[in-house]
Amino acid sequence: MNNNSPTRKMEIGYAILFLLTAFQEALVYVQVYWKQAYTLTEFVLSMAILLALLLGFTVPMGVSVVLIFVYMVSYTVWLATYAESSVIVYAWMLVIPANVLVAAFIRSYLIRSKRIVERLEELKEINPIIDLDTTLGNKEALAETVVKQSNLAKRYEDKYSFCMAMFKIEFLSLVQEALGSERYAQLLLELSNTIQKQIRFEDYKFSLDEGRFVILLPMTNKDYLQRLTGRIKNAMMDVSFTDKKGRPLELVIRSGALVFQKDQFSQYEQIDNVIAALERNAELDLIGEYI
Repeated sequence: MNNNSPTRKMEIGYAILFLLTAFQEALVYVQVYWKQAYTLTEFVLSMAILLALLLGFTVPMGVSVVLIFVYMVSYTVWLATYAESSVIVYAWMLVIPANVLVAAFIRSYLIRSKRIVERLEELKEINPIIDLDTTLGNKEALAETVVKQSNLAKRYEDKYSFCMAMFKIEFLSLVQEALGSERYAQLLLELSNTIQKQIRFEDYKFSLDEGRFVILLPMTNKDYLQRLTGRIKNAMMDVSFTDKKGRPLELVIRSGALVFQKDQFSQYEQIDNVIAALERNAELDLIGEYI
């Protein structure tokens, strides 16, 4: 873990608080042992530690520093004029400010950690989610990308267009049974790498459930799309892979595609309709134009 991370610094803060508490308890035991007594003043000072922790956890760091300054000045005056001499009385001049500072330190990093978590949640909603192993975007990323691409294609209809294609593993249940969960995950990674080798850097690839892969290809015409889908499908079926018993796996891949049409623009906002159209075309190995 990074030593500068908020979590690591909170761990340090809690460790210091634990040691400080143990030190305070030890001082109380020493005081009782030496004097065989525990006065009301010492009891009040011990209870003041709880108030110090409460202040540190509830007020901002700047306010805590001001309160500590006021406390140190007031305590020094009281110590010089009215206080009785004891271990606790002298030690508590520093112990109580230390409790406030440690509590404020922990509070500041709790707040920072909360903000980081909230920001990550915001980014999770905003950014397309990518599987770090396969580099395949998921359904939410696909929906966002399709909307952006369809808007571009509508706005610049004479200069810009895009196509989509789906590749589907046939007899998926048999494949999963032959491979097992771990080998199946490795197969998806291998197929992802195979797809990546066949497409351009500016193209997109996505993974859906049930062994389905989708690619989105900006500035691609129908003739090239047909050759490309055939090449990708053959490359995926040619992947050398063995099942959990060491036998060669025979993959069957279906493919289907869509070419963007301006009069279908509104349909591209419904990703389930787009996926359904791709799935229908994949059943027949077709390149369609209508959803």
